[in-house]
Amino acid sequence: MFARTPRLLLRPGWTEDAGALHQAINDEAIIRNLARAPWPYTLADAQEFLALPHHPKIPRWLIYRRTAAAPALVGTCGFSDLPDGQVEFGYWIARDHWGLGYATEAGRAALESARSLGHRKFFACHFVDNPASGNVLLKLGFRTTGRTEPRFSKGRQSKVDAVEFELSLDSDMDSEVARPLAA
Repeated sequence: MFARTPRLLLRPGWTEDAGALHQAINDEAIIRNLARAPWPYTLADAQEFLALPHHPKIPRWLIYRRTAAAPALVGTCGFSDLPDGQVEFGYWIARDHWGLGYATEAGRAALESARSLGHRKFFACHFVDNPASGNVLLKLGFRTTGRTEPRFSKGRQSKVDAVEFELSLDSDMDSEVARPLAA
């Protein structure tokens, strides 16, 4: 599944993306804010991530900045099934691209794709020492649940308090959520 925004292309990752993925994510400032990525992050970790099975209803995308030259990998976003049956939304953006609105733009495209796949409810969280991620989630229409729970960070090798969010695409709050961006 592909998605396009005015500035970005979201597409599945392929094995030949391993070098670009490794270069973009191999930054401790990124890894410390992710639950499932190890630190240090090796080329083998990128290859393993890209080799994961692709589930048509639970997509994961590489986020590429569309340019006149070769596209630049700026991060990833996507969904994962949680053991309790919830669908989790997650993303990361390479440090060189922080503060440019790419996470929000990619998130809107991802949520619009999720809507077309029949998804209606999502879970997300961010570690308490990463409030910028909470700001992105709020811009996407997520609302805090009022819960902060410890969550294991593979990169930090410890549990870290995480603020929990939820999003219902069926509620009135979705009027701005997952709306494609105008060109």
